[in-house]
Amino acid sequence: MWSYHNPVSIHFGAGEFDRVSSLVDGRPYAIVTYGDTYFSKLCEKLAAKAGTPMLTINDVTPNPHFNFLSDACDSLQFHDQLPEVIVAIGGGSVLDAAKVTAVGKGGFDSVRQHLETNGSSGTLPSQAIPIIAVPTTHGTGSEVTSWATVWDTSNARKFSLARYDLYPTDAVIDPELMRELPLDQTISTGLDALSHALESIWNINANPISANFSVRAATLVLDHLAPLSRDLDDIGLRSHLAEASTLAGMAFSNTRTALAHSLSYPVTLHHGVPHGIACSFTLADVMRSAIGVSPDCDNYLRQVFGDDLDDGADRLNQFLSEFGVSDDPASFGVDPGAWQSWVDDAIDGARGKNFIGPRDRVQNIFIPLGPKPG
Repeated sequence: MWSYHNPVSIHFGAGEFDRVSSLVDGRPYAIVTYGDTYFSKLCEKLAAKAGTPMLTINDVTPNPHFNFLSDACDSLQFHDQLPEVIVAIGGGSVLDAAKVTAVGKGGFDSVRQHLETNGSSGTLPSQAIPIIAVPTTHGTGSEVTSWATVWDTSNARKFSLARYDLYPTDAVIDPELMRELPLDQTISTGLDALSHALESIWNINANPISANFSVRAATLVLDHLAPLSRDLDDIGLRSHLAEASTLAGMAFSNTRTALAHSLSYPVTLHHGVPHGIACSFTLADVMRSAIGVSPDCDNYLRQVFGDDLDDGADRLNQFLSEFGVSDDPASFGVDPGAWQSWVDDAIDGARGKNFIGPRDRVQNIFIPLGPKPG
């Protein structure tokens, strides 16, 4: 038995950013975005059609943390009325910040209490402010999910805020907005989409719909990320990666992620490794841990990698190495003792429990730390 549901209206294609003003539809709105000149111009373009926003939060930081989010939520309190919709223009950090702001309209303290007590305290509003999501990277998939990643960097902790009303009402995916991505972010966000796709396949919550989204998304990344890295201005290749990101988001919106993501969090928190790299460098070994566990999982992986899955894992590792992504945690400065502890914690974590592979196989593959043979 299985079920699948996703309520987001998706608008995809070059030039679709022009649709955002009609989606705002005259409502008082806020913008959440980055402070770069490129994003300022996008905000000006939107304001010319939708009217001046009542509030613009344009200082979003990578991996939005408690202090920044507190200020963002407080900024809503300086107005006589709340915005009726939030337009989030940017990458995953912007979409996460917009979701926290949407549910933190009464102040961040209640959000923080909710996160720190796993939902047992903290009075959140009954209804979040609706969100129109406009991703400018092809990796996060957050435009079609109902949760936000929140970082307490002072205490090296990561939280996930999850509410049904944090699904954006609309996702406007315009590949033209992604042409400005530099090479490193093109690679990192593309690998993030690949991670979401594969993590949704070797997942106890996988179903035929999520898996088919995942197969298509993973295939698009594997086929088109390398050519895109050599021609960053190719809008056709950008469109393929944008489609992959959204399809992977549609998959993990129902399954959540699994072991590779669970392993990634301390690597990002303690060593500053970008999320797309941190959650992809273990993919080949996680795949090796999954092969043979589930006939359904193996079948979907064969649709991506061909009949020989062991060879597929080797080719996946080679694919990652072409972008300079090593499968050795030591290459990111990880200490062997810390890695062993992180592997154990990852297996027991919420995302690790979504993984279909057995503990002993995971431990045999991931411990001890060091370069893999071959």
